[in-house]
Amino acid sequence: MLFKELREDIAAYMERDPAAKGPAEIILCYPGFHALLFHKMSRWLWTHNFHLAGRFLSHVAKVLTGVEIHPGAEIGRRFVIDHGTGVVIGETAVIGDDVTLYHDVTLGGVAPSVDSAAQVGQKRHPTLEDGVIVGSGAQILGPINVGGHARVGANSVVTKDVPSSVTAVGVPAKAVMPRDREKAREFQAYGTPSDGCPDPVLQTIEALRQQVTALGMRVEELEAEVEQTDRQPKSNAPRKKVG
Repeated sequence: MLFKELREDIAAYMERDPAAKGPAEIILCYPGFHALLFHKMSRWLWTHNFHLAGRFLSHVAKVLTGVEIHPGAEIGRRFVIDHGTGVVIGETAVIGDDVTLYHDVTLGGVAPSVDSAAQVGQKRHPTLEDGVIVGSGAQILGPINVGGHARVGANSVVTKDVPSSVTAVGVPAKAVMPRDREKAREFQAYGTPSDGCPDPVLQTIEALRQQVTALGMRVEELEAEVEQTDRQPKSNAPRKKVG
């Protein structure tokens, strides 16, 4: 079973990284793959209540690979960490199958430090469903859910749930609906669509600009109507006396 999963992991690297020349290169030269191997061992120790040993092994992995994965994190199959350096995955993070992370990604928590035994095991970190791609430098914080086949753009900060099959970009990140939902499920390097990804903030600014332009045109029309009314001759008929 373990060797089957490792073969799947190597095949996933071959599929998603065009720089990979063969399985031997991945096994020997890819820190993300090394970090995954260490995590499988530290995870086994953690789930068998060897918590200190699991944490120590994960610390060794961080020193050697530059990737920090807490042994409590749950990771699915065919997980790819491309480049790897700077990736941080917290204790209660859950990662589905076929997920891809790029360097400097953080799956972090926003809750304060644990102060009581009752808080141990509390969900504090994100859940990434199957097929998610997270671009370099992105920060996904808190016990939120990133839906299946969603994309998180580089350097985005995500603090709210992301629906399935959309792209989240910006600080704070906002969801952008794809032009083609079927195409959005295809692999996209760094989580960025090949046809570009509109910035939701710029979209909002453009919508406001159009509204201001429309209001300006309407004001000009009203001013013209008032000016035309003022130019019309006034009636000279005498006013009828009352009483």
